[in-house]
Amino acid sequence: MKATVLTLMCLVLGLVVNAQDFNSSIQAARQSYSSGNLEDSRFAMQQMLQEIDILTGKEVLKILPNTLGTLEAKIAEDQVSAGVGFAGAVIHRLYQTDDKSAVMEIISNSPLIGSINAILSIPFIGTGANGERRVVKIDGYKALIQKSSDSAKIAYDIQVPLGSTLITVRTENYSDDILKLANSIPVALIAQKLN
Repeated sequence: MKATVLTLMCLVLGLVVNAQDFNSSIQAARQSYSSGNLEDSRFAMQQMLQEIDILTGKEVLKILPNTLGTLEAKIAEDQVSAGVGFAGAVIHRLYQTDDKSAVMEIISNSPLIGSINAILSIPFIGTGANGERRVVKIDGYKALIQKSSDSAKIAYDIQVPLGSTLITVRTENYSDDILKLANSIPVALIAQKLN
């Protein structure tokens, strides 16, 4: 009971602190703008947007499945971080069972979006000559699945662009049905949260 109450208090305190950071960033931006200091105003707004990215990332983690194919989520290792430079937030979740694993990363404002969209829009490039790359639809969205095999290990990359956001799932030693795994990604729900 004490642990539950303590956990609940920490969650509420975290939300209050985040709200205070957000509100203080808004106030700092307004004050800097009013005094004509546009550089400080811009910095405060960037801080505010990073807070929004982190809060949105935490909401996305809540809707991700606890299993992906036959792999179990390692929720204790979930991460959300603000992007640096031109990239946005990075949402990270690990799925693992025995020696099989999958890492899901969702990156807003991903620099790879243009390349992935180009591959998806040109059929002969999207399918590849060796058959180790194919274009599929996951939850109504075009996706690229690439297979690579190094010696005895099989790995897949699943990439789904959503506007300026890129969902990437990388698997290792996963020889089960990759389409079944891909179709368990809640792409429409993620798109709804991020757009």
